[in-house]
Amino acid sequence: MRKFPVSVNKHVRRIGGAVVTTLAALFVFLALVLPDQIFRLPPGNFWGTALVRVPIEGLLAVALLLVLPERARRITATVLGVLLGALTVLKIIDIAFFAVLARAFDPVLDWMLFKDGFNFLTDSVGKGGAIGVAAGGVLLAAVTFVAMTFSVRRLSRLLPSHPRLVRGGVVTLSAAWVTLAVMGFQLVGGIPVASQSATDLARDTVLAVPKDIEDRKNFAREVQDDDFRTMPQDQLLSALRGKDVIIGFVESYGRDAVENPDFNRPVVEQLRTGQQKLEAKGFHGRSGYLTSPTFGGGSWLAHSTFLSGLWVDNQNRYRNLVATDRLTLTSAFGKAGFRTVGFEPGVTFAWPEGQFYGYQQIYDSHTLGYNGPMLSWSTMPDQYVMKKVQDYEFAKPKRKPLMAEVTLTSSHTPWTPVPSMLPWDQIGDGKVYGPTVAAAESPQKLFSDGKKVKQAYAGSIAYSVDSLLSWVQEYGDDNLVLVLLGDHQPASVVVGTNSTKDVPISIVAKDPKVLDRISGWGWTDGLTPAPGAPLWPMNEFRDKFLTAYSPQGEPH
Repeated sequence: MRKFPVSVNKHVRRIGGAVVTTLAALFVFLALVLPDQIFRLPPGNFWGTALVRVPIEGLLAVALLLVLPERARRITATVLGVLLGALTVLKIIDIAFFAVLARAFDPVLDWMLFKDGFNFLTDSVGKGGAIGVAAGGVLLAAVTFVAMTFSVRRLSRLLPSHPRLVRGGVVTLSAAWVTLAVMGFQLVGGIPVASQSATDLARDTVLAVPKDIEDRKNFAREVQDDDFRTMPQDQLLSALRGKDVIIGFVESYGRDAVENPDFNRPVVEQLRTGQQKLEAKGFHGRSGYLTSPTFGGGSWLAHSTFLSGLWVDNQNRYRNLVATDRLTLTSAFGKAGFRTVGFEPGVTFAWPEGQFYGYQQIYDSHTLGYNGPMLSWSTMPDQYVMKKVQDYEFAKPKRKPLMAEVTLTSSHTPWTPVPSMLPWDQIGDGKVYGPTVAAAESPQKLFSDGKKVKQAYAGSIAYSVDSLLSWVQEYGDDNLVLVLLGDHQPASVVVGTNSTKDVPISIVAKDPKVLDRISGWGWTDGLTPAPGAPLWPMNEFRDKFLTAYSPQGEPH
């Protein structure tokens, strides 16, 4: 075997060592300055100007390590590496949260969302693929911790070799940081060159715990503050006596579905066509916008906000809310003498929250009689659900007035397959949807083309809206009132990361007196809200609705 001279081996080791050191320095630098909202940067700016930053945390760490003796420096470098590794993992999670949900990760409240993410991946790419992604995430976190600790320790060992040069660099860069910070200098909007992002992330993580504890106390007081709780039964919703009311939530039906010209055409056309057909039947609508507490997911937060009249934007508030006796829109209808039912095809397990909402009957994925194939995440098509709304409740003879909350799920990610509308008498038990599902494009293939994803999303919203409006055309009578709304905007892959949290809402009725009650709201005539239509926080709707339709007395 040929042996290389010792000088050559030393030269190779020296080059290899320099490469490892450079990579370690780059890894630490990126961990300190990388913004957690990289998907909000203008295209082409990220790898250039966005990384031209001076991290104060790095300068302070170098100054500290430089003055410590060897043993203390080694221990301190290890601790700093572990801490920076933890912050880097949190920053990576933040990047993912901003990309999907347009908000940062809450280290106290958001852990349960990983389970929802895993379930979504299972529905989209199969259980094997979901396990692979989860395992990759865990491995990435572990590698980040180990690599960061190694990198900081390696760099700390080099500091004593050139103390004068290191001190001069620290002093110069510190002066530059102070100057840039005072000036607020930015090369990319929103990203200061004088960086302290690691410090900000650490501070926000630590402060999340007392902040969430204080929020829990404040929310407990908000739950008890309810003017409608003691309203007499004969006054509550008295203007809707004898009516049947459907509250229809359309999954991911956001403002962009109506206003974004990149993909809104199928939705706008469906709303226009549906409105014309409804008007031919004597129905009319008014429309506005609500701001949802969530974005890209977390439908239960929107549902609880809308029905309870409280702002529920995190899991802590949700859990606390459903443990109370807060008056919801559902329970208000029940108190007023309506039969209250929920059609929840997305519920596949025990759902004790139904008792909190005040449903007298809940139809879930197990009790809706569906024998057809699943449609990715959605357990059954929306038109099938609406047919069961008719068969199970509205078609009953000599029944009480109904309040039905219907959650439609065909427009849930991954937006494939989306069925076509069928004649109402051909739906049967759902087996008719087999060929549609078998011929549909897979989620993996769909998501390889961003433009096709947007079009698939719009098509799914058009189908969900059509399912509701066609049901009204087919079965609606003089006493029907429909409240149609979205729960939240779709994920950022469709609407980007700078979109609003707004969702459309419409009220449809044949009796003109129903719409006369909300004439002062300023909503747009028809089913398509104008760009300047009133915009309310979603939690305000309950009180406005109860006030409009409980005209015989003021809240006590």
